[in-house]
Amino acid sequence: MGIFNSFFNQNNQETKEERINWIPLTEMSQLTTLISQSKLKPILIFKHSTRCGVSRMALKSFEKEFDIKSNMIDLYFLDLLNHREISSEIASKFNVYHQSPQVLVLKNEHVIYNDSHYQISASAIKKLIAVG
Repeated sequence: MGIFNSFFNQNNQETKEERINWIPLTEMSQLTTLISQSKLKPILIFKHSTRCGVSRMALKSFEKEFDIKSNMIDLYFLDLLNHREISSEIASKFNVYHQSPQVLVLKNEHVIYNDSHYQISASAIKKLIAVG
């Protein structure tokens, strides 16, 4: 039976992917803090609509592809349905058009990466932050 359990991935060991440890972005004051923190470490904001299938698929794809060490970047998750005002402030402050899903990476208080939908790429982000 052991070979069948292994084949069908039904063993007792934990086999699921390591989940991303998202920091919920729920307060406007967090935005000010994380912008300042971007001077020390890149900050990623994933803007997600919990009612959108495309957003859900883009999030799953991103999480599956994501393999950046936690000491390299801080990860914030913005639920757009509950915190649209924060997304509007991000759009205004950084002069980026609001989209959902959307990922922004901040470094030195500036957006260095901005993409949406199926163009969101963890590997592109990894290359950007590895450069400097």
